[in-house]
Amino acid sequence: MKNFHLLLSTISLVAVTAHGAVPATEAAKLNSTLTPVGAERAGNADGSIPDWTGGLPKNSGTANSAGILSDPYAAEKPLFTITAQNAGQYQGKLSEGQTAMLKRYPNSYRIAVYPTHRSANYPDKVYQAIARNAIGTKLVAEGNGLENFDTAIPFPIPQNGMEVIWNHITRYRGGSVRRTYVQATPLADGTFVPVYFNQQFSYREEVKGFDPSNPGNVLFYYKQLVTAPARLAGDVVLVHEPINQVQTPRMAWVYNAGQRRVRRAPQIAYDGPYPASDGQRVSDNLDMFNGAMDRYDWKLLGKKEIYIPYNSFKLESPEFKYADVVKPNHLNSDLTRYELHRVWVVEATLKSGQRHLYSKRVMYVDEDTWQISLADHYDARGALWRAAEGYLTPRYDNQVPWLGVEAVYDVINGRYIVAGLRNEEKNPMEFGFSALPAEYTPTALRNAGVR
Repeated sequence: MKNFHLLLSTISLVAVTAHGAVPATEAAKLNSTLTPVGAERAGNADGSIPDWTGGLPKNSGTANSAGILSDPYAAEKPLFTITAQNAGQYQGKLSEGQTAMLKRYPNSYRIAVYPTHRSANYPDKVYQAIARNAIGTKLVAEGNGLENFDTAIPFPIPQNGMEVIWNHITRYRGGSVRRTYVQATPLADGTFVPVYFNQQFSYREEVKGFDPSNPGNVLFYYKQLVTAPARLAGDVVLVHEPINQVQTPRMAWVYNAGQRRVRRAPQIAYDGPYPASDGQRVSDNLDMFNGAMDRYDWKLLGKKEIYIPYNSFKLESPEFKYADVVKPNHLNSDLTRYELHRVWVVEATLKSGQRHLYSKRVMYVDEDTWQISLADHYDARGALWRAAEGYLTPRYDNQVPWLGVEAVYDVINGRYIVAGLRNEEKNPMEFGFSALPAEYTPTALRNAGVR
């Protein structure tokens, strides 16, 4: 890869197994040259990336009855559009996955580039936790666990690739969230059967009875119920996500409504098939990447300016139906928005003796949110197989940079999966609720799935 620059001269280009906890003098940069989450506070040299000035205020717009926010940038027009015909001019600011999509779908896939807005921000309590993490949190268990971690983003000044990915995994998402959404896996002609989900997850701090002095090994709890179509309705997935997945592997259960039974589901990890995905993604594709990192060597390649999905309000607008968004081969390019942002680039290479469907992955992590915005996945031959895009939509009312919609495109078979669609949903999203431990037990799984 070309045109990278290193933020810190001390960053190693090889996987590092134990690090973290920068000196207080280094952490002080979070109040000066760096933002409270560790991004470069200044814009770039030509001004195409502006300074970070605090993100979108909470009153930047309004929400409808379903909690879908109005677009503060609705009046803007694209600065230019990247197509298969002119992609060569922008090659240094595109991922390999984007380039492959432009080549495969030259008449329909486009990257409309808009003015860059550094809209992301977090509540003050999260910034305070990040500042504590900067000088206190360490990687343990060869990078597969965290020590002295608080709330979100353990490594705002990362020293290696694993720390960057930990920042993605632990980024702040409102503490706890309940939402309904739709997933689609369209056929080549664009036809699809929407799959409807009720989802909720709670980070440990949001579960009643959590003791900060004895936090245990659980990072968050996750539950997902399929409500339609009828053949899938009532199926439920429950996950207890550990902080150290080598010490305690992920605990997962599924309830199958047809069989009316709960069973352990160790396959919901790594490259195990993810339920209701029609084979178009594996378990650790969800949320762009999730779960244990122990099967890969992680290399931090540095930072790069690249066009990534950002401020994707139009993609979630209630003005459009799901059929307006989901089109043959890829999402409707008239509704996607890309901006130039700085990203951390991390390359994951499968370790010798380990197995996974993806032999290599390259992830592009937004500096302002620590969200993976683009991810390229390679097969056992080393050929590009799948390209994923995460469409950031800031929940400015709750100060949560939110990954609303995400898509995984198979550049070999031409199909894709998209999840997180809410355009036609009626129930509002709920952030910050306090959950009971009983909500995340196998018994609760059975009760939720009864139909």
